[in-house]
Amino acid sequence: MTSKSELIPCTLIRGDGIGPEIVDSVLTILDAMNAPFDWQEQSGGLNAIESCGDPLPDATLDSMRKTKLALKGPLTTPIGEGFRSVNVRIREELGLYANVRPGRSLIPDGKFNDVDVVLIRENTGGFYVGVEHFIPIGNDPHAVAQATGFLTREICLKIATFAFEYALNTNRRKITVVHKANILKKLTGLFLETVTNVSKQYAGRVELEDRIVDNCAMQLVLNPAQFDIILTTNMFGDILSDEIAGLIGGLGLAPGANIGADAAMFEAVHGSAPDIAGKNIANPTALMLAAAMMLDHCNKTEMGDRLRNAITTTVNNPATRTRDLGGTLSTSEFTQALLRNL
Repeated sequence: MTSKSELIPCTLIRGDGIGPEIVDSVLTILDAMNAPFDWQEQSGGLNAIESCGDPLPDATLDSMRKTKLALKGPLTTPIGEGFRSVNVRIREELGLYANVRPGRSLIPDGKFNDVDVVLIRENTGGFYVGVEHFIPIGNDPHAVAQATGFLTREICLKIATFAFEYALNTNRRKITVVHKANILKKLTGLFLETVTNVSKQYAGRVELEDRIVDNCAMQLVLNPAQFDIILTTNMFGDILSDEIAGLIGGLGLAPGANIGADAAMFEAVHGSAPDIAGKNIANPTALMLAAAMMLDHCNKTEMGDRLRNAITTTVNNPATRTRDLGGTLSTSEFTQALLRNL
């Protein structure tokens, strides 16, 4: 057993919709593995609005700043009620500038069995900064909508350096930088130029190629095995990462990490799925894989590998899959099957 002094403080946010169910599933597995986390539970999303009027309470942010580590279930941001995306706020507040979303074929009878790509997305700039407004014309106050995207040289340098170092640390040898510099010549042109300059420091160790985003989207569905690491801007990364999830079986298999200089947050890429909440049919695999990434981040790579191997064994077997993957198991039954495969 791990002593109290050896435990790693970690903020835990159960989330909305299916969040509490899949978080419970992950905690069951991590507890069985004796994973060394000291959970410090905080609220977020709709539950936090009900209790304190804010989907991202100060206490939750304070906990994440203190622990510098978080495991988060999916959160719901109310639409049309004046609240900004909770995920965007967390990334901005904690400086989580790198979004890492691996996509790997786990199901041998899926669309592709040779996908093994990591998408690295810049998390803090682009059009997601939320600078937008309406321009009134005549009697129409919403006649024109305008949004502004921002990228700085510093932002581009940080994410480019992160991507190349990630490649070296994970034994990957090629980065594809994805852009739209043929149209957004300044905004994504700066990104392409900066990444290209940084790549010179890694010549002979990591190859760099570039693709326009629409071509990249097409090439992903034609031959995803050609990609190793994809490095791109905020909005393009959001879109392409969901496309990659579709190649491997859906968002139920897609984990994500948000990493900054001083903190990291791990989550499933999918949303809160309120239509199936409480029915014990949600697939917890994405959050399981995110927990494995968190173990790696905390230098518990052997535990991370053990968890990934158990997940692979479980979803490889059609008899131990959840319904979204063509199986019949409930959330709790899938958790028990995974426990047996540990």
